[in-house]
Amino acid sequence: MKLDPVDISKSASASAAVFDALRKAIIEGRLAEGEPLRQDEIARHFRTSRLPVREAINRLEEHGLVRTQRFKGAVVAGLSADEAAEIFDFRALLEPEIIRDAVPRMPPELLARARADFAAFDASKNPMEWGVLNRAFHDGLYSASRLTFFREAASGAMDRIDRYIRAQLVMSNGMERAGREHLAILEACEAGDARLASDLTRAHILEAKASLLAHFPAQAGS
Repeated sequence: MKLDPVDISKSASASAAVFDALRKAIIEGRLAEGEPLRQDEIARHFRTSRLPVREAINRLEEHGLVRTQRFKGAVVAGLSADEAAEIFDFRALLEPEIIRDAVPRMPPELLARARADFAAFDASKNPMEWGVLNRAFHDGLYSASRLTFFREAASGAMDRIDRYIRAQLVMSNGMERAGREHLAILEACEAGDARLASDLTRAHILEAKASLLAHFPAQAGS
């Protein structure tokens, strides 16, 4: 099981530490779709009891990252093409409103950090970094928004789709397109044009949806 080492003793909550580590491994694709999550094995890895592991797995199931199967127990959840399309459509409703609210509240230091995040994404040649860098760029821009509930919902949707976006970027050679779209969104934010940033964000999400569905694995979500 490909999990980062975590010192549970330094965490206020063993359950939260296990949840964060499992969530990260699922989002990054290190725990594959359908892979069983055996409580005893996970508890040994983190040197804790089964109780916090069970609590963490229950939270992951609430977030849609894990599902319980008869005779197999908890496994990493997959997505069907229809579910993936629905998540993108949901994001296309939320995220344009988030960035529209955020643009007038973006201080210079946030824009400078977003410019650095864009540069890191644009320069990366390592596919294992792309999902994290893509997320950092968008989350950084959205952080100025007051729409806390929208941001939490969008983050949960991204958790469900992140590993598929990374695969789509690799299979479709989508980094160049994503980089161009990121730059256009960033420049709209720097210009203080909230409406344009919103329109570009929606187009960016729907373009990613079309690209992903064109390369979506037939077995996903089965």
